[in-house]
Amino acid sequence: MSPLLPRIVPSPEGKPLPQDDTAAAFRTFARDLAAGRRPWTTETAGFLSGLFDQLAGSWDSDLATGRDDPLHDALARGGSFPLGTCLELGSGTGLFTPTLEAAFGTVISIDLSELMLRHAAGRSPLRVRADASALPSADASVSVVAAIDMLLFPQELARVLAPDGVLLWINQLGQDGPLYLSSEEVAAALPGQWTSVEAAAGWGSWAALRRIR
Repeated sequence: MSPLLPRIVPSPEGKPLPQDDTAAAFRTFARDLAAGRRPWTTETAGFLSGLFDQLAGSWDSDLATGRDDPLHDALARGGSFPLGTCLELGSGTGLFTPTLEAAFGTVISIDLSELMLRHAAGRSPLRVRADASALPSADASVSVVAAIDMLLFPQELARVLAPDGVLLWINQLGQDGPLYLSSEEVAAALPGQWTSVEAAAGWGSWAALRRIR
């Protein structure tokens, strides 16, 4: 059981709930992918890349939640973080990149959508278009992986994280989010043994996972 910290950041009114049927379908896909029950294909990658290309222009104004409470709470209470590079997965338009840079210094923003990365030009100085199932990083070269509302590719995350590295798993809308996975599901999918600390914050939740062996 993961240590659950008490909530200190309240959940405000006006939570932007996604459409029920769409969110449920995405959650099922995310769980099946993480657990290895569904393969990641070039067709799926192409579909999602095209979808987020279409959403890029209106993302900040219409679709972003506008709440970074889970990220700030995770950085404040998620334990000590190792020095080194932070890999930001699913970085989108770079809304969270400045916060990560303030905490870790070097942040490499990764996204599948070229247009999302173009819109992040003023926020994310180091941007790479890549598929998170095959990250352009050497083995054990990354100190922190920040995955905010992101699909989980457990083998690849375990490969690039340094032995003392930390996975920040953040769901902006908590269990209502379309890609929600609990910390237990994340830890079970990752190879090896992992421990985590977690909490609810604002509209969402976060977990900081560390490898035991």
